[in-house]
Amino acid sequence: MPSPLLPAETGLGPVTLIVANLEEERRFYQGVLGMTILSDEGDTVSLGAPRRTGGVTPLVTLVERRDAPHRPHGAPGLYHMALLMPSRAALARVMRHLSATRYRLQGAADHLVSEALYLADPQGNGIEIYADTPRERWQREGNAIRMATAPLDVRSLLAEEDGEPREWQGLPAGSRMGHIHLKVRDLEETARFYQETLGLTQTARYGDQALFFSAGGYHHHVGANTWESRGAGPAPEGALGLGHYTLVVPAAGDQRAVEARAGRAKEETAWDPEGLWLRDPSGNRLCIMEAATLEQASGDAPGAFREDAAGI
Repeated sequence: MPSPLLPAETGLGPVTLIVANLEEERRFYQGVLGMTILSDEGDTVSLGAPRRTGGVTPLVTLVERRDAPHRPHGAPGLYHMALLMPSRAALARVMRHLSATRYRLQGAADHLVSEALYLADPQGNGIEIYADTPRERWQREGNAIRMATAPLDVRSLLAEEDGEPREWQGLPAGSRMGHIHLKVRDLEETARFYQETLGLTQTARYGDQALFFSAGGYHHHVGANTWESRGAGPAPEGALGLGHYTLVVPAAGDQRAVEARAGRAKEETAWDPEGLWLRDPSGNRLCIMEAATLEQASGDAPGAFREDAAGI
């Protein structure tokens, strides 16, 4: 029998967004956030951040569909995607840069396990930019990891130094996709899918409003809430916003284990060169990708993703 849990080295890969105005979105992700363009194929642009060991980590793919239907406000989809900075000082550099450009922040918070900034791209896709606090300082309540939303100590953050240049040089090297937070229609069916089919572990629950899941004891790789979307039907096919997100696993055997569990749960799956494709019960689309496939696409050395994800 395949393992019921995904390996600890599991992590998030790139997020694909369907956008109506590619140039506007490109200017934001490249010009404001400082991402590096990996590829530009006319109506599709992929962007990422440099790795400290060379190569580029893919983070976001923008696909222009000018005739794509709008996603209703209460429909399932992206709540936010979360860019994990390699250090608190790196988060401070991002905050100083956003302040200098006068790009509007929607909020900032201390979550006990992390410190975070919140904003949205020009189309309204939610973005969190965060840095983890040291894992040894995370607090546990039984099997749950304690998280909260407290005011961010902005003065302390901006005073952070790590010996690297304070001036803006683009998204800090080592940045990666840390987690994704989704709008879903129902928490119970969401919990069954992410735990029993995917093989993640529930790390926190907030009543009938929000759930968090991870691999390897991380605070969360996937969040899900019903704050705006309880009981909602799926968004129109190909709607603006979240196209799909990527969950990266160490080996092909991990993909096959998910496929087997999905089969027992009568979940539909499909394969293509990127990996194994599924939809969660709310219609959010995801790809289970092998790390070697991502490394090949981004020009990284074998094992680069596993080495990177092990630091989460």
